[in-house]
Amino acid sequence: MFRLYPRDQMCIVRSLIVIIVLSAASMRAESTAEQSLLTAIKSPQTSVVHLWAPWCSNCQAELKNGGWTKIVNENPQVKFYFVSIWNDGQDGRAMLNKFGIAAQPNVTILADPGPRRGANKIKQFAGLPLSWIPTTWIYKGGDLRYALNYGEVRFPVLQQFLADSESEWSHKGEPSIQ
Repeated sequence: MFRLYPRDQMCIVRSLIVIIVLSAASMRAESTAEQSLLTAIKSPQTSVVHLWAPWCSNCQAELKNGGWTKIVNENPQVKFYFVSIWNDGQDGRAMLNKFGIAAQPNVTILADPGPRRGANKIKQFAGLPLSWIPTTWIYKGGDLRYALNYGEVRFPVLQQFLADSESEWSHKGEPSIQ
């Protein structure tokens, strides 16, 4: 019969605690906002995911110039997801209301609860790296079509990306270059 002494039992318990803590630290559970978004972007329609925060001066500049208001209004067939991140769980709805965006039928507002500062600040969202806001991604049918990861959007470029995402072009049937 094998017998563990109290000192050996404590050693095993401590080892298990360390393993559990390390495992939990290496995995980041998806937030409710992230889970909702991952489901929504699988839609066959074009979806724009805009990661932003009300405190961010670049994000504020995009709103102040009216670009987001105009593009949301001019593209009712596109679903827009404004996801506030690094904002301590606040969704920024008040600021989006101020610019006439929040009440649009093709807009969904979400907030990631992740912290804004420190080592635990989220560094990925929806399986993509995240290092800067604003960040804007365009999806269609669950496929990422375009990623604007570093800074303010130029709205004519975004409009072109939306138009390109709607097109049904393909290289199938074209001759090979070999």
